[in-house]
Amino acid sequence: MSAHKTSAVSDDPVDVLVVLHDKFDLLNFASVTQVLTSVLHDKSDPTSKAFEVTTVAAEPKVLSEQGVVIGTQIAFKEAYAQLDDYDVLVVLGGNSEAILKQKAEPLPIIKAYSELQIKDNTRERTLLSIDTGSIFLAEQGILSGLAATTHPDFMTAFENICSHSAVRDGTDRTDVDEIARYVVNNLRFDIGDEDENPYIRRKSDAGRRPSAGARKGSISFKGMSRRESIARRAAMRLGGLRVITSGGSTAGIDATLYLVSILVDEEAANEAARVLQHNWVKGTVVDGLDV
Repeated sequence: MSAHKTSAVSDDPVDVLVVLHDKFDLLNFASVTQVLTSVLHDKSDPTSKAFEVTTVAAEPKVLSEQGVVIGTQIAFKEAYAQLDDYDVLVVLGGNSEAILKQKAEPLPIIKAYSELQIKDNTRERTLLSIDTGSIFLAEQGILSGLAATTHPDFMTAFENICSHSAVRDGTDRTDVDEIARYVVNNLRFDIGDEDENPYIRRKSDAGRRPSAGARKGSISFKGMSRRESIARRAAMRLGGLRVITSGGSTAGIDATLYLVSILVDEEAANEAARVLQHNWVKGTVVDGLDV
């Protein structure tokens, strides 16, 4: 595991933790990991992997919703001990009704990960949900005041849980998007002056490529602008935790490609889509902060 980082933007692999709960959706899992494990910083160098993916579950082997058993790498005890090391937490769909009833994982780890960002907003962290994984985020109050989506077949249930959480917690409601393939909140990526920051994207920026210096990383910026931007991030919901929700499994591919485009670059995302023979359909990016 890498040392403590102030930014996920570097040549080191981005550390990703994928939670496998009881009867998770197998295609949700495969779609995300297929994209992330294929991405390289340099496509001519197979050793330049851009992401390091770790799976966590309650048991060494987990049964998926489709009846396929997947072996996992670490247990939850270890995951909680190392949680601050991960740049991205991925939450899958599947078996949502039972998980909510039992208040089982991934509910607790979602909350723990979001609290890390609130306590330390100098770090870049992303919470990515695929399919009905967004229902778990809604239950934990993560989506309060944010925009979000889920699988179309579960939209009504999702809206109900979002509303219930808002009333329960006395917080803002969720702007549920029934059309977008994926929705991105708190998009600010790197710490630094907004004029230099290639990852402040708005809906009007569709198709804009990051600048050539996009992978400079936080340490390249002056301390004054760092302090100013950290203060701005602290004012964002969840301390600036980037929250991405997607529709079903193929929409999850689209969302993961977006993540690749901002953590590596757009060329890497396009290459991953080409390998999959997947037509990357862009989603909605919501302004994280009026700078």
